[in-house]
Amino acid sequence: MINVIRKNQFFLKISELISELFKLLHNKYFYIGLLTLIVGMELNFYSQKYLLNYIQNGKSLPILSDLVLDNIPLWDIDYLYDIFSIVSLLVLVVFIIDKRKYQSIPYFLVLSGIFQIVRGFFIVLTPFGNPMGFDGTEGPFNGFTDIELGVYPSGHTGIAYLYFLLVKAKPYRYILLFSVSVIILALFFSRGHYTIDILSGVFFAYAIKCFGDRHLLRYFGDNSADKETDK
Repeated sequence: MINVIRKNQFFLKISELISELFKLLHNKYFYIGLLTLIVGMELNFYSQKYLLNYIQNGKSLPILSDLVLDNIPLWDIDYLYDIFSIVSLLVLVVFIIDKRKYQSIPYFLVLSGIFQIVRGFFIVLTPFGNPMGFDGTEGPFNGFTDIELGVYPSGHTGIAYLYFLLVKAKPYRYILLFSVSVIILALFFSRGHYTIDILSGVFFAYAIKCFGDRHLLRYFGDNSADKETDK
């Protein structure tokens, strides 16, 4: 009897998910958010390709000194920041389904896209070389791209922290905070980013969230995701 109830609940959940996704297909802000994210991701790719061509033409990107990196050991744990970036995304997806925040998806998409667009511009405006000791991301993810150039600000840190800001419900918020912490520590010890990249990723995400709450949230549907705290 219990198994039958669980199966019915599962199918009801799937049915609800499909229904809500169909509703999103009729929401113009969903397409605006999706387009913003795609543009941001493409801009990041072409910005990194620009930096690669810059190097291939015989020019060099400056390698900076860093007070923190110069005083901590180098550990080969670069794979962790990719793994926990994926964990952060999965937690956000589960939160949306569990708390039925489907109408918040366009808002989540547009803020993520804005962050990617901002980063795409800044990695070209401030073209630093990778920190001393960084030898490329190993493992199945390889930094999500074959071109690992452009460090300011940190995309791993910024996007994960943005998810943390968007989700107020426990325990998802705690899991996201843990993921952000692991990403930051892995970036430090593996020399994936300079300290200013990591901190700026946090500041940029916070600024974009504040901008979105003030100017975009009224258009992009359900704002209850930002109000839920203890459920």
